[in-house]
Amino acid sequence: MLRYIVRRLLWMIPVLIFISIVTFGLAHAVPGGPFDTEKKRPPEIVANLEKYYGLDKPVPVQYLNWLTKIITKFDFGPSLVQRGRTVNEIFAAHLPVSAQLGVLALLVALVIGIPLGIIAALKQNTFWDYLGMGVAVFGVSVPNIVLGPLLIWIFALALGWLPVAGWGKPSQMIMPSIALGLGSSAIIGRLTRASMLQVIREDYIRTARAKGLTERVIMIRHALKNAFIPVATVLGPMFAALVTGTFVVEQIFAIPGMGKYFITSVTNRDYAVVMGTTLLYAVFLVIANLAVDITYAFLDPRIRYT
Repeated sequence: MLRYIVRRLLWMIPVLIFISIVTFGLAHAVPGGPFDTEKKRPPEIVANLEKYYGLDKPVPVQYLNWLTKIITKFDFGPSLVQRGRTVNEIFAAHLPVSAQLGVLALLVALVIGIPLGIIAALKQNTFWDYLGMGVAVFGVSVPNIVLGPLLIWIFALALGWLPVAGWGKPSQMIMPSIALGLGSSAIIGRLTRASMLQVIREDYIRTARAKGLTERVIMIRHALKNAFIPVATVLGPMFAALVTGTFVVEQIFAIPGMGKYFITSVTNRDYAVVMGTTLLYAVFLVIANLAVDITYAFLDPRIRYT
């Protein structure tokens, strides 16, 4: 297992380098630049800015200089649009907020989705099955841009139970976490239901019942453990997407996370922020998928890594 983990971590290096090369090339291939404004600047000023930030050099040279700073100093460089701020400072100020929101949203998705799927599978074609899948369809169908204002209108404006926006207090975290996690809970719930329906019809479940084991032991120890393997597969990319920030939810609830900076960096051609957030997402995605693969070995004893 240790050898497998080390090998996967080493493979992460060429993967990240490949992603950085593609992203760097595409970002510079897009028409426009970070110093383009509605009021056109004099060519001399643009030339001086490009020289100051090293954008006057060939793209391969710019990439090598950028990569060298990351490897030697872990420095993602300065933001080309937000003067006086570096990408590292943006990460330090806003990534923890997005990470908190993402973890809470993932907990909401698991707490709602897994029990929903289990009950729907065990009570197939009953009221509880239809209710659970109805909630799942609602979660998938209603986007964040609709669910967020709806929660604000009900719980903040009409009932006055929760604050409208902001971040930091526990009461401010409830509505954004639900708005972000409900769609994921629907996906987890539907997947758990389908996987449980397949597992509870397997021969080893019938054998466990024939041995006289209680239904609770059969479901928890045998059925749920194997049914969770497909669910664990989607948790990897889902975790990476939630933790790195979601633009819509952060905008609706005025949360100072990373989502806003990623979107604005693309539109403003802020190359350093684009590269930093893309690599950040890639790192989270690779590590999350590695964690999922390791989880497989604990869920299914037949899976062995060498």
